[in-house]
Amino acid sequence: MTPVECSPEVLAVPRAAGEADKFDRILYWLAFGAAVSILFSIAVSQILLGAGIFALLISRRRLRFPPILLPLCLFFASTVLADLLSGDASRGIPQIRKFFVFGIVLLLFNTFRGLPQIRNLLMAWTACATLTGFLAMGQFVHRWCEAIQLHANPYDYVLDGRIMGFSSHWMTYGGQQMIVLQMLLSWLLFAQSTRWKIAGWICAGVIWAALVLGLTRSIFLLGVPAGALLLVWNYKRWLLLAAPAAALLMFLVAPLAVRERIFSAVQPHGETDSNSRRSIMARTGWRMIQAHPWFGVGPEQVQPQFNKYLPADVPRPLPKGWYGHLHDLYLQYAAERGLPGLAFVLWIIGKMARDFGRALQVLRPQSDVRFVLCGALAVIAAVLAEGFFEYNLGDSEVLTMFLATTTCAYVAFQSPKEA
Repeated sequence: MTPVECSPEVLAVPRAAGEADKFDRILYWLAFGAAVSILFSIAVSQILLGAGIFALLISRRRLRFPPILLPLCLFFASTVLADLLSGDASRGIPQIRKFFVFGIVLLLFNTFRGLPQIRNLLMAWTACATLTGFLAMGQFVHRWCEAIQLHANPYDYVLDGRIMGFSSHWMTYGGQQMIVLQMLLSWLLFAQSTRWKIAGWICAGVIWAALVLGLTRSIFLLGVPAGALLLVWNYKRWLLLAAPAAALLMFLVAPLAVRERIFSAVQPHGETDSNSRRSIMARTGWRMIQAHPWFGVGPEQVQPQFNKYLPADVPRPLPKGWYGHLHDLYLQYAAERGLPGLAFVLWIIGKMARDFGRALQVLRPQSDVRFVLCGALAVIAAVLAEGFFEYNLGDSEVLTMFLATTTCAYVAFQSPKEA
């Protein structure tokens, strides 16, 4: 778990102590602002990220990076190569530009120093996510009342315009809220301090309720439960015996629309639910992988080449929906960038999970670092589970939060005072 370069000393001419402290504070607030603002504005977040990286580069310090640099570079290389071989390299440029998002790893790892800053970030995330949750629940009520006024089927009407909070899409909203909820639950279960925990549980309830009302099955039926079960496993394993009863209770008290949405996994409401089109996307994506196993069809090529690989027995017109990507993290990476590209992504995530799991084994039992590591592992589990039905890491907002969370875990464990 050794970083690429562990020495944070300033190179060449050292600054005066006061000047260095001031510059460090500027770097920290740029990093903090970039990580927090992603919950409500990607533009603000990326402006702060760019400013933070620029300030970091001119700071004359040796840059550190978590021990994922090799698979990350291989992933970048596979993406560029797949784009060059696609026959339409200009179309894949947005995916090349998305490399910039990974700068949040560099910025946070070189500016955050330990648990106090990570706690501050979590508290800010929690405040933003709770506010977003209240807004989203208001959006749900407004949409439901609007359906009644228009004499429309409330289920169909709400599902076609799901709540989004401050985000531009309900999948972005759900992915971000899910990550915050996992980290908050980890803090509530593993942090030693009892201050603010009552408020924390209230915030967790608001965020969870708003996620359920988001009606996105991959979030509230897969992602959140996967992460939460991992947290319970690391907390008190015998509590897993209560999981079925807790799930049944939540089902019984859930609104009718939520229960209908749960049943739709096996009894879809025609084309309103995405079951049929997801099957079509999966079959089409698999044909792309079979035809191009090494380099894929190229970044951003799934949509223009979709009909080319569509199975012949699929009836036309296609079910209503968006076919811009495959709505599956694993199929999308493999179809776009080949099986090696997918392997590099899984290598990065697997390396993170292995490092955090090993770190947990050597921690002092009462160390607060545990909440950061367990939270990061829960986030990984949630993202991977949801990824079977959504290309979640293709969303810059969700990817930023995922990288920020896992980077904080590396920072927390490598802080000598806390480990």
